[in-house]
Amino acid sequence: MARGPLVSTAWLAGHLADPTVSILDATWFMPGSPRDAAREYSAGHIPGAVFFPIDEICDHATDLPHMLSAPADFAKAVRRLGVNRASTVVVYDAEGLFSAPRVWWNFRAMGHAATFVLDGGLPRWTAEARPLESGWRRSSHGDFRASQPNLNLARDLEAVRRALADRSEQVVDARPAPRFAGDVPEPREGLRRGHMPGALNLPWSSVTADGALLAPDDLRSAFEASGVDLAAPIITSCGSGISAALLALALATLGRPDVAVYDGSWTEWGGRADTPVAAGAADT
Repeated sequence: MARGPLVSTAWLAGHLADPTVSILDATWFMPGSPRDAAREYSAGHIPGAVFFPIDEICDHATDLPHMLSAPADFAKAVRRLGVNRASTVVVYDAEGLFSAPRVWWNFRAMGHAATFVLDGGLPRWTAEARPLESGWRRSSHGDFRASQPNLNLARDLEAVRRALADRSEQVVDARPAPRFAGDVPEPREGLRRGHMPGALNLPWSSVTADGALLAPDDLRSAFEASGVDLAAPIITSCGSGISAALLALALATLGRPDVAVYDGSWTEWGGRADTPVAAGAADT
């Protein structure tokens, strides 16, 4: 069925009519992109898939983007998408592998272990000439409950401060190297350039190829080349918690399902005046 947290297109194709499988289209694009995720979903999606709006199913009490919801709020939202307590959740996105891991991480943080990411996403599905449907699908209400959330999979600002100060956890930033180094502006206005002092940099594109994760040996090499100790505690970060979840997915395939995501990521850290910022390459 699956390679760790990944499920194959062949398996999903054989389970499109399975009522215990909930398929979620979690397509999301960077700020400023001309693409519209909801419009693309309506134009063509995997049969039975329901659209998961990342910027709506989130904590609305903060101005930080798509922060993790309170468990009760998350459960209420995904029940509307037809997700049940017994559902096997399969998430995909239109990039192949970019935003789907964020929703995979959301469900895991809510205690729903039976959650997987479609290996290769929609591009692989369409390249294999598998069926699509158009229009807007709505499901009957499910009975999902976030009764045993695992919030140890998330880190807040103060936890990241402590980790950087005492080196108790490695912080791995998934942003592209020029953003990490402070050589280019951030896509969100008002954020400082650079990175958290002591953080490591592994751009999310370094763990993917053609919209899919690299093979395990290649993933391991990519993390180790960036100075990451795969046996030690890890927090992943990025611009707003999207590609940080992709690194967490990659690490889960290497036997590290315990990796935490810094939910506020650089949008929070780089948007404050009381957080230190470094520039240049990672200081290991």
